[in-house]
Amino acid sequence: MRIFGQHDESTLLQLRKVAERARRVALMADGHVGYVMPIGGVAAYHDQVSVVGVGFDIACGNAAIRTDLTLEALGKNPGKQSRALNDLADEIQATISFGVGRTNRADHAPVDAPLFEHPAWDAVPAKHRDGLREKARSQLGTVGSGNHYVDVFADEAERLWVGVHFGSRGFGHAVASAFLALGQGEAWGARVPEREVLLDLAAPIGHDYWALMNLAGEYAHAGREWVARTVVAMLGGREVELVHNHHNFAWKETHEGEDLVVVRKGATPAFPGQLGFVGGSMGDDAVIIRGAGAAAPEDGSPEAVAELQRAALYSTVHGAGRIMSRTQAAGKVNRKTGRVITPGRVTEERMQRWVREKGVILRGGGLDESPHVYRRLPEVLRAQGGTIEVVHTLRPLVVVMAGVNEVDPYRD
Repeated sequence: MRIFGQHDESTLLQLRKVAERARRVALMADGHVGYVMPIGGVAAYHDQVSVVGVGFDIACGNAAIRTDLTLEALGKNPGKQSRALNDLADEIQATISFGVGRTNRADHAPVDAPLFEHPAWDAVPAKHRDGLREKARSQLGTVGSGNHYVDVFADEAERLWVGVHFGSRGFGHAVASAFLALGQGEAWGARVPEREVLLDLAAPIGHDYWALMNLAGEYAHAGREWVARTVVAMLGGREVELVHNHHNFAWKETHEGEDLVVVRKGATPAFPGQLGFVGGSMGDDAVIIRGAGAAAPEDGSPEAVAELQRAALYSTVHGAGRIMSRTQAAGKVNRKTGRVITPGRVTEERMQRWVREKGVILRGGGLDESPHVYRRLPEVLRAQGGTIEVVHTLRPLVVVMAGVNEVDPYRD
């Protein structure tokens, strides 16, 4: 068991319970309590996959596109750039669908993608299949709410990037919920407790879950790339580079001679040379990272770093990591009366001041996503012990999220 960074006892207890059934486990420096398995957790199994390990938002992940534009393309002076970015934020908010259960409003969404005819759909019971497929079609390219976003960044050379964070939406949630029920002896669609369910890949139930999990991965990839490319087109730019990764998923991998199923829940794959996009918060920088290679890094010897990478199962953080729950941040309000039951620790004025001082144009977002509720990303990255290298630092210019009163059941 390898633990990066500092964590509370509840998070460590979850990891220890996972370790009782897994072959190997690790916890990344952005870790915090999740459903059964902690966010930031990595667990490896022999020929088994954990349904709650992958999670309800199957294939949640990040995509970032570097464009051929620089900030100067938006205007020669800061005032003109600001007006252009404000207009862009409005266009993103009006074009991309954010929020719970939303359907895609755009007329060029990829609803006829080949994934909708994939043989894996046969793993869905016939009476549920057409309805789930149509729900998936209608939600492809929607972003959801919670910590999901569409951002526009400038890197250290003032080049413009578009970044997005979301997963497989209602499709992935339905698959995870169904196999959680099936694994507890109940029917597809039944509501069951959120318990650890390990499925044998050699058994029909494990085979079917694996097929649908991978289909949800294709679905999430298609949605993220469509959204990111739509925003690149709004900018009037061209795609130069794409960095794309899941962080709620399972992969078949070989580690130190063992064939394993590696489940990453809120953790980014980071093999030597592999690129990843890791976000901070609405008021912090994001980064493009790369798994450390054989050359001697700044933090420790190559041998020490290689050992840390093996212990981490070649994984790293997926974000900065929460240090405050949503209720702690925003408080608790009676939805019927509007009366404040418990005041939150973050106020609108505090959040807006942070974002304003960072120079971010914000659309949507709630107090439970304020920068105050997250760790600082540079500290989290340092805690990974030199296992990754920062390739680009991305300064947020525009952040678009769902509105303050929307809660997304499909977030990671």
